[in-house]
Amino acid sequence: MITPLNKSLLFSTFDVQDFQMLETAISNMAPSMVEYYLSDLGSNSEEFYLNKKEVQDSINIGEYNIYIDYSENIYLEINTNKESYETAPLW
Repeated sequence: MITPLNKSLLFSTFDVQDFQMLETAISNMAPSMVEYYLSDLGSNSEEFYLNKKEVQDSINIGEYNIYIDYSENIYLEINTNKESYETAPLW
């Protein structure tokens, strides 16, 4: 699922001024805190189609990807494809 993010809200959440500083700020934080912030930022948005040919740069954080396109729009992709390791019942 890909959702557009409010750039100013994202930057203020991680206390940065631009996308390049975002990766440094994220790498200095606890992974669970980063995932919490990203899941909160992406929870109130609707799904969006992003042509990945228009992506200028990206940041990968576990199951989250943050993209910036050439128009300076920022998107959050949440990979929810979790494999199930449960076995089916035999009867």
